[in-house]
Amino acid sequence: MRKRLPSTQALQAFEAAARHESFTRAAQELSLTQGAICRQVAGLEALVGVPLFQRARRGVRLTDAGERYSRVVRRQLDTLERDTQAIMAHQGGGVLELAVVPTFATRWLLPRLTALRTERPGLQINMATRTHPFLFEDTEFDAAIYSGDPRWPGTQAYFLLRENPVPVCSPRLAAGPLDAAGIATLPLLQQSTRPTAWREWFASAGVAAPAALAGMRLELFSMLSQAAGDGLGVALIPPFLIRRELAQGTLAVLNPHSGPGQRAFHLIVPERKATLPALAHFRDWLVGQAQDDEAGIEGAPTDGTRAGATALV
Repeated sequence: MRKRLPSTQALQAFEAAARHESFTRAAQELSLTQGAICRQVAGLEALVGVPLFQRARRGVRLTDAGERYSRVVRRQLDTLERDTQAIMAHQGGGVLELAVVPTFATRWLLPRLTALRTERPGLQINMATRTHPFLFEDTEFDAAIYSGDPRWPGTQAYFLLRENPVPVCSPRLAAGPLDAAGIATLPLLQQSTRPTAWREWFASAGVAAPAALAGMRLELFSMLSQAAGDGLGVALIPPFLIRRELAQGTLAVLNPHSGPGQRAFHLIVPERKATLPALAHFRDWLVGQAQDDEAGIEGAPTDGTRAGATALV
């Protein structure tokens, strides 16, 4: 059965007229005559069966139905334009859409992309934030970088780096090193995505900490870093995400103990895209970067896990 859909020309004419509330200005924007805009809008009104504009001597105004429809049309046209530009930009697979967790992307991945561009100038990496697992079939993403359980349906997971967070704070709040009992007396900064991290850390250190679940709650490592640097408390953060702060002395490690069973960052690749040349190149480059970085990280995994081990899940 044929769908009753308006033409793109009619939708563009209506969207411009609705935005300007003027057929004349819409015609100027689209390089058409005012009569052409009037015909397109009239045809659209005939199709939907309701008036979209109120006509008057001094111009036109959107009806309530026209106002609602204009918001829908504008959103859909913007999406269509964005998707069309994305397809045009791919040019045979030179663009990858990557879902990332924010702090890892800004603090670890982005500073390394200059080297990737030098190695493969035609490869463009676009990034958008996703902090929870999702189905690739419902998105345009080619891969994801995620910290947590890497067993996503229909994907391959490539180990990158273990978090290994350690207690850090501003030197103004406390001068390290401190044992776990000493840290338990300080205000703690909690990460809402890892709500039991402090309790597990104190338990692994063999210290009772009645206030292990208390304190300001923040979502991202970048927020924890800022709050800790401002002297608001002690945070558990992977050192490789705050190297700049540690080097500058705005944050200091209070205790090198990171505790057992910490999360790890993985590259998640849908099986149906695993053989794409651009994605395969990015995967190999990213795993190599992680291996090189891990070799220089204090407290790197000693359980035999190697970056790049593939898990089919």
